[in-house]
Amino acid sequence: VQLQASGGGLVQAGGSLRLSCVVSGRTFGRYVMGWFRQAPGKEREFVAAVSWSGATTDYADSVKGRFTISRDNARDTVHLQMNGLKPEDTAVYYCAVRTSAAVARTGYPYWGQGTQVTVSS
Repeated sequence: VQLQASGGGLVQAGGSLRLSCVVSGRTFGRYVMGWFRQAPGKEREFVAAVSWSGATTDYADSVKGRFTISRDNARDTVHLQMNGLKPEDTAVYYCAVRTSAAVARTGYPYWGQGTQVTVSS
């Protein structure tokens, strides 16, 4: 399984970015997609997750109301629309796959390579 994340970059505070992640080579069926991030000197943290159907989502409190996760199953792709970005959102963002129908914040065995998001003040 390969996950390819893209869409990171440098943006000013208050700006927006849209991250994408494409899954390829999978041999399993329905799966949950998640986004995580890791800032310098900090542990990796959960950002958002979405169920196979897209009907169930979960967001970290720090991004709720600003970020939106969505998916396109025909393209095995998940997106993270990030609005109202803040300097504290600066991190490497990772997409991940959980081979289960239940949305959760742990239990992701497959990870992408990460894409850098930098928000300037």
